[in-house]
Amino acid sequence: MTSLLYSYVPEIEYKSYQEFIDNFDINIPDNFNFAYDIVDKYAELSPDKTALVWCNDHDEEFIISFKELKKYSDKTANFFQKLGIKKGDKVMLTLKSRYEFWFSILALHKLGAITIPATHMLKTKDIVYRVKKAGIKMVVCIEEDQVPHFFDEAQKELTDINLIKVLVGDEKRPDWHNFRKEVEKESAEFERPVGDQKTSIHEPMLVYFSSGTTGLPKMVEHDYTYPFGHIITAKYWQNVMEEGLHYTVADTGWAKAMWGQIYGQWIAGSAVFVYDYERFDAGHMLDKASKFGVTTFCAPPTIYRFLIKEDMSKYDFSTLKYAVTAGEPLNPEVYNKFNEYTGLKLMEGFGQTECVVCIANFPWIEPRPGSMGKPSPKYDIKLMDNEGNLCDIGEEGEIVIKTTPYKPPGLFNGYYLDEEKTEEVWVGDYYHTGDTAWMDEDGYLWFVGRNDDIIKSSGYRIGPFEVESAVLSHPAVLESAITGVPHHIRGQIIKATIVLTKGYQPSEELKLEIQNHVKQVTAPYKYPRVIEFVNELPKTISGKIRRIEIRSKDQEKAD
Repeated sequence: MTSLLYSYVPEIEYKSYQEFIDNFDINIPDNFNFAYDIVDKYAELSPDKTALVWCNDHDEEFIISFKELKKYSDKTANFFQKLGIKKGDKVMLTLKSRYEFWFSILALHKLGAITIPATHMLKTKDIVYRVKKAGIKMVVCIEEDQVPHFFDEAQKELTDINLIKVLVGDEKRPDWHNFRKEVEKESAEFERPVGDQKTSIHEPMLVYFSSGTTGLPKMVEHDYTYPFGHIITAKYWQNVMEEGLHYTVADTGWAKAMWGQIYGQWIAGSAVFVYDYERFDAGHMLDKASKFGVTTFCAPPTIYRFLIKEDMSKYDFSTLKYAVTAGEPLNPEVYNKFNEYTGLKLMEGFGQTECVVCIANFPWIEPRPGSMGKPSPKYDIKLMDNEGNLCDIGEEGEIVIKTTPYKPPGLFNGYYLDEEKTEEVWVGDYYHTGDTAWMDEDGYLWFVGRNDDIIKSSGYRIGPFEVESAVLSHPAVLESAITGVPHHIRGQIIKATIVLTKGYQPSEELKLEIQNHVKQVTAPYKYPRVIEFVNELPKTISGKIRRIEIRSKDQEKAD
C-alpha cells in the first residue's frame, strides 16, 4: 500500500497537458474527512509508512509514521475534547513548524472544530482582532518569541471572552495547559463522531486570516473538500512521488503550509519534510534538505534568490528530482541561475489563500521563464478588463475564475462571516483575484502585478514585476521592490527599493549603473528614476513584499 490517490482520482497517466485538462476528475465522497479517510486509512493499511520527517536546529530529529500520527491525533482529540472543544468551535494554532501542529490540526478535523492557523509574529492587537472577528475559543501556541505573553495581554482586553490556552513547551504559566504532558495522559483511541457531531463536506474546516498586502486581513473559509484541490497542487504541479520526500518552505502560519505539508502530498503517497529553523539561513536549509534526501522542493522566489547566492557546488542535489515556486513572480534571472546549478527547470505556479494552484507549469509544459504557466484542470481562467469585458491575446486584464456550472476544487467558500467582502470579489459567475496578467498566443499567462501595484506614469501602465526582473539581473542586487512615487508632471515615476548583495555598498555611482543597466534590458521608459538602498524589504509572513508600506511612506513624504 503506497498511495490513496487512486481512491479519489481515476488512474490515468496523462501524456499531454491537453489530455490532463480534458480528463482530470476527482471523486469526492459525501462524508469525507481527511483525518479519518486519509491519515487513519494509511494507519490501517500501511501503518509504518512515513508521513513526516521533522528536524530543527537543536539536533532533534523525528520520523513519524501514519500509525504514530493516528495515535497522537487521537490522543490530542481526546485532550481537546476534555477541554470542551466540539464541532464548530474555532481554535487558533500558533505553532510555527512544531510537529505538534500536525497532531493538533488532525485532532481538530476529527472533532469537526474549525482550525485557524496563525503566525507566531502576531502582537497583542493582532490577536485581539482575530479572536473577536472569528470568535476563537481556544489557542495552542509555542512558548518562544513571547507568544504566550501577547496572548495573556490580549486576554486582558478580551473581558467578555475567556480563552482556553494551551502551551507547547516546558514553561509553566498560570492559566495555561501543558500540551505535551496532558496529551500523554490521554487514550490513544478516539471514535469517529456520529449524529450531529459528524462532519459533512460543505461545512467549514479551515479558516485562514489572509496576510494580504493591503488592508486588514480577511478570513478565508475552506470546507472539507479543500484537501482534494491540493491533489492538483501536489501530484501534478509539485510532481511529488510515492515514497518520496517533499519539502515546501513555509511555517504553519502561512497557507502555503497547506499547499505543501499535508493534504495533497499524503493523498499522493509522499512523505513531507519539515525543518523548524529558528532563523532562516540558506546554507543550513540546503544542508538539511541534502541530509534527509528531499526529492521534490517548493519555495517562494525570495528563498531561491538567497539560495543562488550560496556556493551551491558544496551541496548534494542528487536526490532532488523536481522544484517549483509560487508566492511572488519568478524572475528569469533566478530561473536561469538555479537551472545552471542543478539542471532543474523551476516550474512556477500561481494561486492564493483563496484557492489551490490554479495556474501552473505542469510536467507536460515547457516552462517559459517568467510565465506562470497555463490554467489548472477544472479551473476556467479568464482575463477581464475594468468594464467586465474578456481580454484578447496580449491584453492585460484581471485574473478571474469562473465558478459556474461548478465551483473548482479547492476554491474557497467565501470570506468567513463577511458576506459583504465576499460579494466584492465574487461577482456574478466570477471570482476576482485582484491580480493582473496577460496571455500570449500559446496560452501562457504572464503576471503583471496586483491591481493596486500597477504604476501609471506619463500615460503608460507599468507592472512592477518586469522592472523588478530587470533590476534583479544586476549582480549588485539581492532583492528589489518597484513602486510608483507621486510626481507633479508624470503622475507617478518608478522607484526601486533595493537590498544589495554582500560586497556592494550604496553609492550614487551604483544607482546610475543600475539605472543604465535597466535601460539596456527593458524599455528605457521603465527605468527607476528613484533608487533607495535599504537593509531589508517590508514583507508579509508569507514572504510577499508589502509595496503598500513603501508607497505609504513615500506618500507621507510627498504630503
